[in-house]
Amino acid sequence: MTEADFLTSTRMFYDAIAEDYAERFSDEIDGKPLDRAVFAAFAALVGRGEPVADLGCGPGRVTAHLASLGLSVFGLDLSDSMLAIARRENPGLRFERGSMLELDLPDGALAGAVSWYSSIHTPVDQLPSLFAEFRRVLAPGGHLLLAFQIGDEPRRHENPWGHPVTLDFLRRQPEHMAELLTAAGFAPVSRTVREPLPNESTRQAALIFRRD
Repeated sequence: MTEADFLTSTRMFYDAIAEDYAERFSDEIDGKPLDRAVFAAFAALVGRGEPVADLGCGPGRVTAHLASLGLSVFGLDLSDSMLAIARRENPGLRFERGSMLELDLPDGALAGAVSWYSSIHTPVDQLPSLFAEFRRVLAPGGHLLLAFQIGDEPRRHENPWGHPVTLDFLRRQPEHMAELLTAAGFAPVSRTVREPLPNESTRQAALIFRRD
């Protein structure tokens, strides 16, 4: 699959399900104390008021939570429908349309970048390019937070909430992701692995790495 193919399929999938998705996961962060602890640690590492991008922000829930922790954060997403919800629900925050693989940011512009389950549609052969772009926009010493589901086989979502769209959710192994991040010029800071909650089917990983 080419870069254009997977970006198009991802955008179409989330455009179709945006309203249902936002309603279904409206209070998701509230029910995940360990995830909130990871966000708090990330915010402390980055520092209050420092510029952060929430890459693949969806309806903006993580963006808003990071802002509540004192970060100067904006959201970016491929899906116009998701961005419309994010802007509607968070009128005081900035949200932009764009691709994580080609960020419209100068080199070293950010103190922090978050990819909270947003790299899970990127084919494995394009992860090095994705991580190189993350490194480019981070200042030296900046931090990256990357979350994903753990596993070896993708999970295909077909016709969610009755919408005629299909998308694969790619699961990863933390060791492999750590190797790719190290090769891209990042140094490990923390690795959090938690067991699945009742509404989850697999373990979840959150990695914090620092740009060298």
